[in-house]
Amino acid sequence: MTDYFEVHARDGAARIGELRLSDSVTTPGLVDDVMEDAGSLWAAERELPDGSEDVLTVLPHRSLPAGTADEVRDSFAVEYPDVDYPSAAVVTPDTAEDYGADAYILSDAQGYLGHARAFRDAIIEAKEALPADSGLMLSGAATPRNVSILAYAGVDLFDAKLARARGLEGFYLTTDGEYFLEDLDELPCACAACQQSVEEFTRADCAEHNANALAAELARVRRRIRDGRLRDYVEGQARHDQWLTATFRRFDQQYSYMEERTPVIRDSELTAASEESIDRVEIQRFADRVTSRYKNRFDNPLVLLPCSAKKPYSESQSHRQFQEAVQFRAHMVSMTSPIGVVPQELELTYPAQHYDSVVTGDWSEDEMRFVAEVLRRYLKRNDYSRIIAHVPPGAYTEIVERVEEDLGLDVEYTVEGHPTATESISNLMSTLSGEPKFTREQRENNVVKALADYQFGDGAGEELFSNVEISMTSRYPKLQVWNDEGEQLATMVPQYGMLAFTLEGAKVWYDSDAPTKVVEIDGFVPHGSVLAPGVVDADEEIRPGDEVVVEGPKAFAIGRAEMSGPEMVSSMRGIGVEIRHVEEK
Repeated sequence: MTDYFEVHARDGAARIGELRLSDSVTTPGLVDDVMEDAGSLWAAERELPDGSEDVLTVLPHRSLPAGTADEVRDSFAVEYPDVDYPSAAVVTPDTAEDYGADAYILSDAQGYLGHARAFRDAIIEAKEALPADSGLMLSGAATPRNVSILAYAGVDLFDAKLARARGLEGFYLTTDGEYFLEDLDELPCACAACQQSVEEFTRADCAEHNANALAAELARVRRRIRDGRLRDYVEGQARHDQWLTATFRRFDQQYSYMEERTPVIRDSELTAASEESIDRVEIQRFADRVTSRYKNRFDNPLVLLPCSAKKPYSESQSHRQFQEAVQFRAHMVSMTSPIGVVPQELELTYPAQHYDSVVTGDWSEDEMRFVAEVLRRYLKRNDYSRIIAHVPPGAYTEIVERVEEDLGLDVEYTVEGHPTATESISNLMSTLSGEPKFTREQRENNVVKALADYQFGDGAGEELFSNVEISMTSRYPKLQVWNDEGEQLATMVPQYGMLAFTLEGAKVWYDSDAPTKVVEIDGFVPHGSVLAPGVVDADEEIRPGDEVVVEGPKAFAIGRAEMSGPEMVSSMRGIGVEIRHVEEK
């Protein structure tokens, strides 16, 4: 059981945690000053230390290098005792399991640092075998340049051994590289160790600087995790070293590991500044749900539009012109990199209104291929009487033409020069002449059902909201859903473009055939939150930020998940669900 480590916030695999010592340490962080090693069993038998809540005690261990044969590993396996003080066990990915420690140190880290695939596989194997609420440590591995990637991968604890050793060897470390001390004309840092001339700067000073730079980088990483924006930082930081770039891409390839740990909603901006942004979990998840869950419910033609810099699109000057031309006679869908396609009903749904991309007018082949594939999948799933492409010449038009040819469609093009040019707007209006209009009520009903499909699963919109009344607290998008008995079922949350159920709505969801995400709890009535120890079971598909039903012998509730389903089940600390409404049985 983990008693002295608790996770407080998550950003993908990266976490903000607390090593609960007498003076607690916030992680990811350095533990040099609060860790005591009880010693290696290779040299001699060791007495079990008394331990203390002042330090993290590394229990007597046998470290094994990478590539150790199975028979050797099995022959010299260590049985770690249960202790009542903060403890760490030394393991390899192959021997990792729950030993009741608060932290686990990978002894063979040096064997796969520098090898992207091996590093990824080792971290994932260890993380899947160890308790979710324990800390993972790499010793002798962290530098100011690589520690953000290590934290992004899911490592919590570090020491400054490597950074200090490099300093004593005469290497001055920064977040983007390292320099021979003798080659420096000046000291590019303002830390305490660098408050002297370069001529007086010794290797001991260099070691101190390296440790300071590592601590400063970890503080930056913690801030990024709290903001939900570590990925934005890592996309740039990985460029400083080939191994880091390769490692970053390897973790993107391991979609299931990252997706399980990535929230479904955030209120922070998503910066799409590189081609790797396409591979982000949030981008891939949105594209997958739009093309496998979303269903168009309008009988009108489809109008494909370019995106806008302003989010949501409907509030931009260009899209207001498009709306005036369309006049509720067509279903508007925006094309954008790196999101793919965004139906108008989902323009508020994370990350559609939260991303910001680099706008140059030039699209890479990877961007064009991705958006074309999403559009192709979307049009295969949704039939339209007519397809109108009101997109500018260049990449947008080329993408539509690729899909048009691939699917054998007949697309009408309405842009002359620029989409907002007078002639282009006139073309769009005349092309839609004679098409019937849909009502505001139809649009609002379709929005609610589309959100349900996207959020809960294919067909959920009809299953949950086939006979409901939609009202607004003020103006769109503040929608509320009511049943015919005058009971509110759900409300739309504009910040995320998602639905939040009332208690009555949760009962409808729970009793329906729509995919339901349930957290089973023990015999208590939760107030405010459900802590992980109270969770008996949880659906494996639950992700942080998901709407979840909480059900137990004494209570029925609705709330939002703070961790994934697997993490709730395996953790003994931390908040599993934030409760919104609860009913005692």
